[in-house]
Amino acid sequence: MNSVNNFYVFHIKKLKQFIVVVLAAFVTAGILYLENTIQYPVFSTAEGPKAIYKGENKGNKVALTFNISWGDTKAVPILDELKENALTNATFFVSGAWAERHPDVVKRIVKDGHQLGSMGYSYKNYTSIEPEELKKDLMLTREVFKKLEIKDVHLLRPPTGNFNKEVLEIASSYGFTVVHYSIDTDDWTNPGVKEIVKQVSKTRAGDIVLLHASDSAKQTAKALPQIASTLKKKNLSNVTVEELIANVNAQTSEIN
Repeated sequence: MNSVNNFYVFHIKKLKQFIVVVLAAFVTAGILYLENTIQYPVFSTAEGPKAIYKGENKGNKVALTFNISWGDTKAVPILDELKENALTNATFFVSGAWAERHPDVVKRIVKDGHQLGSMGYSYKNYTSIEPEELKKDLMLTREVFKKLEIKDVHLLRPPTGNFNKEVLEIASSYGFTVVHYSIDTDDWTNPGVKEIVKQVSKTRAGDIVLLHASDSAKQTAKALPQIASTLKKKNLSNVTVEELIANVNAQTSEIN
Protein backbone atom coordinates (compact mmCIF):
# COMPACT_ATOMS: atom_id res chain seq x y z
CA MET A 1 0.00 0.00 0.00
CA ASN A 2 2.83 2.36 0.88
CA SER A 3 4.45 1.71 -2.48
CA VAL A 4 1.22 2.68 -4.24
CA ASN A 5 0.98 5.89 -2.21
CA ASN A 6 4.60 6.66 -2.94
CA PHE A 7 3.89 6.10 -6.63
CA TYR A 8 1.05 8.64 -6.60
CA VAL A 9 3.05 11.16 -4.54
CA PHE A 10 5.93 10.84 -6.97
CA HIS A 11 3.73 11.45 -9.99
CA ILE A 12 1.86 14.35 -8.35
CA LYS A 13 5.21 16.04 -7.66
CA LYS A 14 6.25 15.46 -11.26
CA LEU A 15 2.94 16.86 -12.48
CA LYS A 16 3.36 19.99 -10.32
CA GLN A 17 6.87 20.49 -11.64
CA PHE A 18 5.61 20.11 -15.21
CA ILE A 19 2.85 22.68 -14.63
CA VAL A 20 5.35 25.16 -13.13
CA VAL A 21 7.65 24.74 -16.15
CA VAL A 22 4.78 25.22 -18.60
CA LEU A 23 3.54 28.35 -16.80
CA ALA A 24 7.06 29.79 -16.72
CA ALA A 25 7.37 29.14 -20.45
CA PHE A 26 4.11 30.95 -21.13
CA VAL A 27 5.19 33.93 -19.00
CA THR A 28 8.56 34.12 -20.78
CA ALA A 29 6.89 33.86 -24.18
CA GLY A 30 4.47 36.61 -23.18
CA ILE A 31 7.28 38.93 -22.13
CA LEU A 32 9.17 38.31 -25.36
CA TYR A 33 6.01 38.93 -27.35
CA LEU A 34 5.44 42.26 -25.63
CA GLU A 35 9.05 43.31 -26.09
CA ASN A 36 8.86 42.63 -29.80
CA THR A 37 5.42 43.94 -30.68
CA ILE A 38 4.51 46.82 -28.37
CA GLN A 39 5.77 50.36 -28.36
CA TYR A 40 6.55 51.64 -24.90
CA PRO A 41 5.64 55.08 -23.59
CA VAL A 42 7.78 56.84 -21.03
CA PHE A 43 4.65 57.87 -19.21
CA SER A 44 0.97 57.41 -19.86
CA THR A 45 -2.37 57.25 -18.11
CA ALA A 46 -5.29 54.97 -18.88
CA GLU A 47 -7.01 57.67 -20.91
CA GLY A 48 -4.49 60.48 -21.26
CA PRO A 49 -1.77 61.41 -23.76
CA LYS A 50 1.48 59.50 -23.92
CA ALA A 51 5.16 60.24 -24.29
CA ILE A 52 7.00 58.00 -26.72
CA TYR A 53 10.53 56.78 -26.34
CA LYS A 54 10.57 53.81 -28.67
CA GLY A 55 8.98 52.56 -31.87
CA GLU A 56 8.05 49.05 -32.90
CA ASN A 57 10.74 46.41 -32.45
CA LYS A 58 9.81 44.63 -35.64
CA GLY A 59 11.40 45.79 -38.86
CA ASN A 60 14.76 47.50 -39.13
CA LYS A 61 13.99 51.17 -38.48
CA VAL A 62 15.63 53.51 -35.95
CA ALA A 63 15.55 57.27 -35.49
CA LEU A 64 18.58 59.49 -34.96
CA THR A 65 17.54 62.68 -33.18
CA PHE A 66 19.49 65.86 -32.47
CA ASN A 67 18.77 68.50 -29.82
CA ILE A 68 19.74 72.12 -30.47
CA SER A 69 19.07 74.87 -27.95
CA TRP A 70 22.20 77.01 -28.19
CA GLY A 71 25.43 77.54 -30.10
CA ASP A 72 26.51 78.70 -33.54
CA THR A 73 29.15 76.31 -34.86
CA LYS A 74 28.18 72.62 -34.66
CA ALA A 75 24.85 72.32 -36.46
CA VAL A 76 26.16 72.96 -39.99
CA PRO A 77 29.08 70.46 -39.80
CA ILE A 78 26.63 67.86 -38.49
CA LEU A 79 24.27 68.56 -41.39
CA ASP A 80 27.23 68.25 -43.77
CA GLU A 81 28.22 64.87 -42.33
CA LEU A 82 24.64 63.58 -42.40
CA LYS A 83 24.40 64.48 -46.07
CA GLU A 84 27.82 63.03 -46.88
CA ASN A 85 26.84 59.73 -45.22
CA ALA A 86 23.36 59.51 -46.79
CA LEU A 87 21.55 60.03 -43.49
CA THR A 88 18.96 62.38 -44.91
CA ASN A 89 16.04 61.85 -42.55
CA ALA A 90 17.13 62.57 -39.00
CA THR A 91 14.91 64.51 -36.58
CA PHE A 92 16.07 67.83 -35.13
CA PHE A 93 14.45 69.19 -31.98
CA VAL A 94 15.26 72.90 -31.89
CA SER A 95 14.31 75.65 -29.48
CA GLY A 96 12.37 78.64 -30.79
CA ALA A 97 14.98 81.09 -29.50
CA TRP A 98 17.72 79.25 -31.40
CA ALA A 99 15.60 79.01 -34.55
CA GLU A 100 15.05 82.78 -34.48
CA ARG A 101 18.80 83.36 -34.47
CA HIS A 102 19.54 80.70 -37.11
CA PRO A 103 16.71 80.81 -39.67
CA ASP A 104 18.94 79.71 -42.55
CA VAL A 105 20.12 76.62 -40.68
CA VAL A 106 16.54 75.72 -39.74
CA LYS A 107 15.49 76.01 -43.36
CA ARG A 108 18.42 73.85 -44.41
CA ILE A 109 17.39 71.16 -41.91
CA VAL A 110 14.05 70.92 -43.67
CA LYS A 111 15.53 71.26 -47.18
CA ASP A 112 17.97 68.40 -46.51
CA GLY A 113 15.04 66.10 -45.79
CA HIS A 114 15.15 66.04 -42.01
CA GLN A 115 12.16 66.37 -39.70
CA LEU A 116 11.83 69.35 -37.40
CA GLY A 117 10.56 69.08 -33.84
CA SER A 118 10.14 71.64 -31.07
CA MET A 119 12.13 72.03 -27.87
CA GLY A 120 9.95 74.88 -26.68
CA TYR A 121 11.10 78.47 -26.91
CA SER A 122 13.63 78.77 -24.10
CA TYR A 123 15.46 76.20 -22.02
CA LYS A 124 13.07 75.69 -19.10
CA ASN A 125 12.13 72.76 -16.92
CA TYR A 126 8.50 72.29 -17.88
CA THR A 127 7.68 70.55 -14.61
CA SER A 128 8.70 73.57 -12.52
CA ILE A 129 6.84 76.36 -14.33
CA GLU A 130 3.19 77.40 -14.20
CA PRO A 131 0.80 76.01 -16.83
CA GLU A 132 0.26 79.44 -18.38
CA GLU A 133 4.00 79.94 -18.76
CA LEU A 134 4.30 76.53 -20.40
CA LYS A 135 1.51 77.37 -22.84
CA LYS A 136 3.18 80.67 -23.69
CA ASP A 137 6.49 78.89 -24.30
CA LEU A 138 4.85 76.45 -26.71
CA MET A 139 3.03 79.22 -28.56
CA LEU A 140 6.15 81.37 -28.91
CA THR A 141 7.92 78.52 -30.68
CA ARG A 142 4.92 77.89 -32.92
CA GLU A 143 5.00 81.56 -33.95
CA VAL A 144 8.70 81.31 -34.78
CA PHE A 145 8.12 78.32 -37.05
CA LYS A 146 5.17 80.11 -38.64
CA LYS A 147 7.35 83.13 -39.47
CA LEU A 148 9.89 80.77 -41.01
CA GLU A 149 7.07 79.26 -43.10
CA ILE A 150 7.62 75.84 -41.54
CA LYS A 151 4.47 73.81 -41.05
CA ASP A 152 3.49 70.57 -39.36
CA VAL A 153 5.80 70.78 -36.34
CA HIS A 154 3.93 68.47 -34.00
CA LEU A 155 6.68 66.65 -32.11
CA LEU A 156 7.92 68.06 -28.80
CA ARG A 157 10.94 67.19 -26.68
CA PRO A 158 10.76 69.06 -23.35
CA PRO A 159 13.94 71.19 -23.04
CA THR A 160 15.39 69.53 -19.94
CA GLY A 161 13.87 66.13 -20.64
CA ASN A 162 11.52 66.48 -17.67
CA PHE A 163 7.76 66.11 -18.00
CA ASN A 164 4.74 64.88 -16.08
CA LYS A 165 1.05 64.26 -16.63
CA GLU A 166 0.24 67.97 -16.74
CA VAL A 167 2.95 68.66 -19.31
CA LEU A 168 1.69 65.79 -21.46
CA GLU A 169 -1.88 67.06 -21.30
CA ILE A 170 -0.97 70.66 -22.16
CA ALA A 171 1.33 69.55 -24.98
CA SER A 172 -1.42 67.33 -26.37
CA SER A 173 -3.95 70.18 -26.21
CA TYR A 174 -1.63 72.17 -28.47
CA GLY A 175 -1.27 69.29 -30.90
CA PHE A 176 2.14 68.03 -29.76
CA THR A 177 3.33 64.48 -29.12
CA VAL A 178 6.08 64.33 -26.51
CA VAL A 179 9.11 62.34 -27.69
CA HIS A 180 11.80 61.03 -25.37
CA TYR A 181 14.52 58.51 -26.35
CA SER A 182 15.72 54.97 -25.63
CA ILE A 183 19.45 55.37 -26.41
CA ASP A 184 21.41 58.24 -24.82
CA THR A 185 24.84 58.73 -26.36
CA ASP A 186 25.93 61.39 -23.83
CA ASP A 187 27.73 63.00 -26.77
CA TRP A 188 27.44 66.45 -25.19
CA THR A 189 29.95 65.33 -22.54
CA ASN A 190 32.51 64.65 -25.30
CA PRO A 191 33.44 61.14 -24.11
CA GLY A 192 35.34 60.41 -27.33
CA VAL A 193 34.21 59.37 -30.81
CA LYS A 194 34.64 55.66 -29.99
CA GLU A 195 32.43 55.92 -26.93
CA ILE A 196 29.69 57.77 -28.84
CA VAL A 197 29.76 55.10 -31.56
CA LYS A 198 29.76 52.38 -28.89
CA GLN A 199 26.54 53.73 -27.43
CA VAL A 200 24.93 53.85 -30.87
CA SER A 201 26.06 50.27 -31.49
CA LYS A 202 23.61 49.21 -28.76
CA THR A 203 20.76 50.40 -30.97
CA ARG A 204 18.12 47.90 -31.99
CA ALA A 205 15.08 48.23 -34.24
CA GLY A 206 12.64 50.78 -32.84
CA ASP A 207 15.17 52.77 -30.84
CA ILE A 208 15.19 56.56 -30.72
CA VAL A 209 18.78 57.78 -30.36
CA LEU A 210 19.61 61.03 -28.57
CA LEU A 211 22.41 63.15 -30.04
CA HIS A 212 23.14 66.88 -29.88
CA ALA A 213 23.99 69.61 -32.35
CA SER A 214 24.59 72.39 -29.83
CA ASP A 215 28.11 73.73 -29.42
CA SER A 216 28.80 71.48 -26.42
CA ALA A 217 28.79 68.45 -28.76
CA LYS A 218 32.30 68.80 -30.13
CA GLN A 219 32.76 65.18 -31.27
CA THR A 220 29.36 64.31 -32.73
CA ALA A 221 30.07 65.33 -36.32
CA LYS A 222 33.27 63.25 -36.31
CA ALA A 223 31.33 60.24 -35.01
CA LEU A 224 28.65 60.33 -37.72
CA PRO A 225 30.57 58.42 -40.46
CA GLN A 226 31.14 55.54 -38.02
CA ILE A 227 27.56 55.77 -36.80
CA ALA A 228 26.34 55.45 -40.39
CA SER A 229 28.62 52.45 -40.90
CA THR A 230 27.44 50.84 -37.66
CA LEU A 231 23.77 51.14 -38.58
CA LYS A 232 24.50 49.70 -42.03
CA LYS A 233 26.32 46.70 -40.55
CA LYS A 234 23.35 46.05 -38.27
CA ASN A 235 20.99 46.34 -41.25
CA LEU A 236 19.21 49.27 -39.59
CA SER A 237 17.80 52.14 -41.62
CA ASN A 238 17.35 55.60 -40.18
CA VAL A 239 13.90 57.19 -40.47
CA THR A 240 12.22 60.24 -39.00
CA VAL A 241 10.56 59.93 -35.61
CA GLU A 242 7.23 60.50 -37.34
CA GLU A 243 7.72 57.41 -39.49
CA LEU A 244 9.06 55.35 -36.61
CA ILE A 245 6.03 55.96 -34.40
CA ALA A 246 3.42 56.01 -37.17
CA ASN A 247 1.41 53.22 -35.52
CA VAL A 248 1.88 54.38 -31.93
CA ASN A 249 -1.85 54.85 -31.21
CA ALA A 250 -2.51 51.22 -31.97
CA GLN A 251 0.59 49.76 -30.34
CA THR A 252 1.31 51.70 -27.16
CA SER A 253 0.79 49.96 -23.83
CA GLU A 254 -0.72 51.72 -20.82
CA ILE A 255 0.96 52.53 -17.51
CA ASN A 256 -1.38 53.51 -14.69
